[in-house]
Amino acid sequence: MAKAQAARKSTTTGRKATMTARKSTRSPRKWSAKVTETSDAMALEKDLFKSDNPQRIAASVKRSAERSHRRKSSPFRSAMSMLTFYKNRAGRNLSPRRKGIIDATKKRLRRLFHRPAAS
Repeated sequence: MAKAQAARKSTTTGRKATMTARKSTRSPRKWSAKVTETSDAMALEKDLFKSDNPQRIAASVKRSAERSHRRKSSPFRSAMSMLTFYKNRAGRNLSPRRKGIIDATKKRLRRLFHRPAAS
């Protein structure tokens, strides 16, 4: 019986080792950085989201969306998607102040595209 328990323990240990090995081959946790670098999305001005001016950010994103030939939807949807992607990518690391700037940018972008305000 001692041999059977020893065999079970070694199998369990082997299983844990395999699971650990699988975890190390997973993709990196910060997948969004890779998406940002390698995607076929529209090109944005460098350090655009460091600005505190929602009007400047909205105008730049609008300009980029309208100039892009790689987008699959309308310029408005591409621009809003870019802002949402940025906000979601930052997650809980985004300060309430920066979230407010992004939300103000979305409102300004809706005005620039002559769209009704979101409810």
